[in-house]
Amino acid sequence: MKKSLTMIFAVLLILALALTGCGSQEENQQGEKKGTDNASEKTQENIAVKIGMLKLTSSAPLFIALEKGFFQEEGIDAEATWFEAAQPIAVATAGGSVDVGATGITASLYNMVSGGQKLWIVADKGREEKGYSSSALMVPNDSDVTKVEDLKGKKLGITQTGSTFHYMAGRVLENHGLSINDVELVPLNSIKGLMEALNSKQVDAVILNEPNISTVEQEGYGKVITQIGEEIDYQTSGIFFSPAFAENKDAAVRFFKAYIKATRYYYDAVLVKENGETVPGENFDEVINIIAKYTDQDPELIKKGLPYMDRDGKLLESDIQTQIDWYAKEKLIDKTIDSKEIVNTELLEEALKELGE
Repeated sequence: MKKSLTMIFAVLLILALALTGCGSQEENQQGEKKGTDNASEKTQENIAVKIGMLKLTSSAPLFIALEKGFFQEEGIDAEATWFEAAQPIAVATAGGSVDVGATGITASLYNMVSGGQKLWIVADKGREEKGYSSSALMVPNDSDVTKVEDLKGKKLGITQTGSTFHYMAGRVLENHGLSINDVELVPLNSIKGLMEALNSKQVDAVILNEPNISTVEQEGYGKVITQIGEEIDYQTSGIFFSPAFAENKDAAVRFFKAYIKATRYYYDAVLVKENGETVPGENFDEVINIIAKYTDQDPELIKKGLPYMDRDGKLLESDIQTQIDWYAKEKLIDKTIDSKEIVNTELLEEALKELGE
């Protein structure tokens, strides 16, 4: 009997020790996991990113990402650097004084790259799209010009040689059997110059964008002949990365995750259509007010000039080569380049994979 009791106590002791060991091992494993998680959190350090941009409505996703904290969510300390014109942004991005540039895609940009400077066009920041056009060909209200073909031999106002306005004019003319050699192009240097020249009839037609188109129509001195978005699909502006920033994959993908959140927020607020008509989304007023805050524009004017952007920020990649070829044909760039030398969409695609729908 005594021997039996001793055996029972021995078995119980072994079981107790075994259970204690299991508990300790589990605690150690949990501790190791927690330590790993903490280490992972510590490696996600914030990254400072300088963004060069203009105070234009087409910068709306960047304004939204700043205002809604999307950059902070991804560990990006975004610093807006404001510019007065497009070309200096491209120069600053190529030179690395800003990490990200956001502006129009012009002949001067392609000339920079063909001359050996490096930067990447990586995402959408505004385009002409059928059903969402934000630019148009306009003539005076009492003009006898009723169609593009009537412009032969007439004066056509643009902002500058090699600008997006120059490109739009040329492409629209070609769609109707003409060329820029069939008209007299008049560079007027600014949007204000275009509007004044149209009003005073110093030119027979101009290319103009919103909200200025609506202003001209309301003031009664101009009418639309054709919408650019109905004529061509055109990537008017983009997001650029400096070479160094593009090589920092972690930072670039985190930037894009924030940017995509913002493009989706913008699209769902102002670009959704019902029965073929654009209707205000759930956050419409909020987005308009954010744009107004950053651009110092009247919210009512902003509502008339909301450019189309891809909901996921995807670039209209094929159009970049189309632009390069056209500028080269017109001798507005020194030599043609392959769009692969300037376009990189891999980082955006990686961000979309990580972010999901």
